Amino acid sequence: MSAVVDPAAPAGSVAAESVTSERGGEMTRPTLSATQRKLQAQLRGLVGKAIEDYAMIAEGDKVMVCLSGGKDSYTLLDLLLSLQRSAPVNFDLVVVNLDQKQPGFPEEVLPHYLTALGVPFHIIEQDTYSVVKRVIPEGKTMCGLCSRLRRGALYHWAAENGVTKIALGHHRDDILETLFLNLFFGGRLKAMAPKLRSDDGRHVVIRPLAYVSEHEIARYARARAFPIIPCTLCGSQETAQRKQIKQMLADWEREYPGRSESLFSALRHVEPGTLADTQLFDFAGL
Repeated sequence: MSAVVDPAAPAGSVAAESVTSERGGEMTRPTLSATQRKLQAQLRGLVGKAIEDYAMIAEGDKVMVCLSGGKDSYTLLDLLLSLQRSAPVNFDLVVVNLDQKQPGFPEEVLPHYLTALGVPFHIIEQDTYSVVKRVIPEGKTMCGLCSRLRRGALYHWAAENGVTKIALGHHRDDILETLFLNLFFGGRLKAMAPKLRSDDGRHVVIRPLAYVSEHEIARYARARAFPIIPCTLCGSQETAQRKQIKQMLADWEREYPGRSESLFSALRHVEPGTLADTQLFDFAGL
């Protein structure tokens, strides 16, 4: 496999980067401006810090990057490829996409993009679209069932192919939205962990974008001109509750800049003795 152009390299006088794989695929990406390179360095730093803080990747890991075709997973892959070249540990990356057989899905986009990058990849073909459409009544939220089916297919492939870490593209805003969804609608103080073991105990899941905001990811995706594939099933069908939470957080951030960062910091500095969970803190023993 030929070398991949380092996205962090300074821009020269040419107008674009060209990345070529040994299979002959070629992809041209816009050269980043000084402002965009600064953003890239910032995101690399945040991802690197999250990986270090939570010991997400170790020597010899085989990391499976779950690529959906959305801005988050493209950004995740791009930054991991960049970090891989300068990381203090050696690890491998393999990209996996689940083709859910949604009508009109552009099957050629991801293979072309990944072939041009020269990164190992695998496309899983599984008609979860028909299952979800058959099981979920019209007008009801499909996200829950869709995500379970998708997770099952990805976990199965990981188990059969020696994957040691599964990298997902959830970012800081996803984590905060989940916190408030559980708080307001579920009566639980629960969010998304940056690193966790799957329910069956067989997989370690990591979220390297845990410190990165969705706004910055959107800016970076535009700068990199990723070939975004819109989801016509779950991705376009956010629940009313999640929309409310997303709008609430956006309003707070607009009125009080830095509030989202402060909220996330609170998740990293929990004082169990100030809460009321008897299983978390030994109140009886006081």
